[in-house]
Amino acid sequence: MKNGDVYAPEHIGKADILICNDKIVDIAEHIDFDYPGTEVVDLEGRKVIPGVIDQHIHVTGGGGESGFTSKVTEVGLSDLVRGGVCTVVGVLGTDSISRNVESLLAKVKALNEEGLTAYCYTGSYDYPSPTVTGSVGRDIALIDEVIGVKICISDHRYAGITRKELTKLAAAARVAGLVGKKPGVVHIHMGAGKKGLKDVFKIIEKTDIPVKTFRPTHAKNNLKDMMKLAKMGGYVDFTASPPSGCAAIMKEFMAEAPDGSVTMSSDSNGSMPVWNEKNELIGIKAAESTGVYETMVALHLEQGLPLEEALKPCTVNVAKALNLYPRKGCLKPDSDADILVLDGDELKLYEMYAKGKKMMAEGKPIVKGYFEK
Repeated sequence: MKNGDVYAPEHIGKADILICNDKIVDIAEHIDFDYPGTEVVDLEGRKVIPGVIDQHIHVTGGGGESGFTSKVTEVGLSDLVRGGVCTVVGVLGTDSISRNVESLLAKVKALNEEGLTAYCYTGSYDYPSPTVTGSVGRDIALIDEVIGVKICISDHRYAGITRKELTKLAAAARVAGLVGKKPGVVHIHMGAGKKGLKDVFKIIEKTDIPVKTFRPTHAKNNLKDMMKLAKMGGYVDFTASPPSGCAAIMKEFMAEAPDGSVTMSSDSNGSMPVWNEKNELIGIKAAESTGVYETMVALHLEQGLPLEEALKPCTVNVAKALNLYPRKGCLKPDSDADILVLDGDELKLYEMYAKGKKMMAEGKPIVKGYFEK
């Protein structure tokens, strides 16, 4: 790939990128490489960035808060490509009655077969956590794709998990992560409930479980608690919807939060219910996988962050949070060739490569899932 304006995510400037199979071999101002069969792509000065990492997608669909007809459909390969998503972490949500961890794991395996990099969390809103093996620890340690466990707190849909039970869940996830060489995190859906992260703070205070074991998402539901966690050394995750509104809040939050502590995810194919003060459902829609990319663009073009800073929450920060760096989240020799090419001042997605395989050309997905029309 020649003549790109490379953000790795730090701004390198004009450079060539040499890819072999699924890896970046070299990045340099000029690479003179001639080998039979080599494909040369002239990027014509377009910007080049790492592929998006989205750590919260309902790959088998979410929702169900308004009956079975409100279940969101599963994500398609081309949906993820449209959002520039090269690495995805699948989750279950409110409904683990008609959905299960086995089907989540199967979908994640399918996305890996289709050319992306995909992982998942065991568990759901429910407690005791639904699993494949019968144990959260065994799921994390023994199943390659499982990197942590999901739970819900501070939400009227939560399963009543107590602080003692949350402590045991976090301890199990951490030990399993050590054994299986995984992040071993507790990915927390945090609603707008009264307790906020109070139980998490008590666990951190009273036990030796590291703060980074707890990974709350939907940060806008309680910015005060999220800032406290970030300043304690934790990671906090924003849901990128709507992109412009999220970008405005993120810019203000990032100005005060420690560098590297903020990530974002789309909640794609999950329902976005609207509740009144009585917790009665008054509206519902589905999130889209383009949210993270669009929020990144809004951080740069609308909020004025340098592009290298706007990229961090969906590339290097989340890669480090999930123990994937430097294989993911950056453009360096030996990194996976997850590359997005942007066109024009509006930073429109022009091309996408996932592990060296071209997935998008001229702004349109050129791959589809097995049954996608």
